[in-house]
Amino acid sequence: MKKILVTGGAGYIGSHTVVELINHGYSPVIADNFSNSKPMILDGIEKITGMKPAFYKVDCASKEELRTVFEAEPNIEGVIHFAAFKAVGESVAEPLKYYHNNLGSMQVLLELMNDFKVSNLVFSSSCTIYGQPDSLPVTEDSPVKPANSPYGYTKQVCEQMITDVNKAANTDMGAVLLRYFNPIGAHSSAHIGELPLGVPNNLVPFITQTAAGIREKLTVFGNDYDTIDGTCIRDYIHVQDLAVAHIRAFEWLEKNAGSCSPFNVGTGKGSTVKEVIDTFEKVSGQRLNYEVGPRRSGDVESIFASPKKANEELNWKTQKSLQNAMEDAWRWQQNIMSYEKN
Repeated sequence: MKKILVTGGAGYIGSHTVVELINHGYSPVIADNFSNSKPMILDGIEKITGMKPAFYKVDCASKEELRTVFEAEPNIEGVIHFAAFKAVGESVAEPLKYYHNNLGSMQVLLELMNDFKVSNLVFSSSCTIYGQPDSLPVTEDSPVKPANSPYGYTKQVCEQMITDVNKAANTDMGAVLLRYFNPIGAHSSAHIGELPLGVPNNLVPFITQTAAGIREKLTVFGNDYDTIDGTCIRDYIHVQDLAVAHIRAFEWLEKNAGSCSPFNVGTGKGSTVKEVIDTFEKVSGQRLNYEVGPRRSGDVESIFASPKKANEELNWKTQKSLQNAMEDAWRWQQNIMSYEKN
């Protein structure tokens, strides 16, 4: 089995991708420090797959710590790099934290991949690299605009770092830059899902925690945007669909060795924050306590993907709906509460 290092593999998207790697015959190795996860996620992976992957508790921004993983796991054939802080609002408040962790871990990983002759990289990028787009849907040829947040800027810089290394004469590294739109939902088994530590920064876990009584109310950041109901539009993609895109990315790299290319990973359809709330209320039967607050710094008004390139070149497209995602997210929230009671 091909051995794949997954940095941040105990996190939200990382854990779902680890499950898909196992399901597709790969041997994942997880490097994570639980900065935004818990050990119970590893148990969930094992419940779903029947396999407990190799795990190393390390800080991926520390070259000394991450080197120990490469030394302990010979013959790594590829890396998926998730390890990064990811909250737009927090990055505005604490930019240096994001520069140190997100840019530092990227540099450390690229250096170690070069040292250990690992040539295939799939990078967890983001649609935030496009800033506020001039036209929709966004394609891979859309201009990379000035970032609206330090988080978005770190994704832009990481993409540039990878592109520069790919072009360098002393390396044969190939890379796929997966530009995610808005991952939501949980595994349909409810054994793994989004597990924010403290107050959630993302919409859906805040919705489910409010419905569960953990949060008093949800704040919708602005209802005066130029959209159908005044709330922001995003392209919400089920996390299991997103996870499969990483498998397709490695298959693409096998056919296009040494290449470096970006791919949008989204549904191609935008939904407003209000539509997400309405969908949750419909599938869960719960009335959600929410209020409208001021706009949030760093937010763009509307963005959704053209996934045509990924559909055609990666042979990938989404299978699950917004309704599926909200059903799975609510089932996961209920499972967490049951787990914590026991």
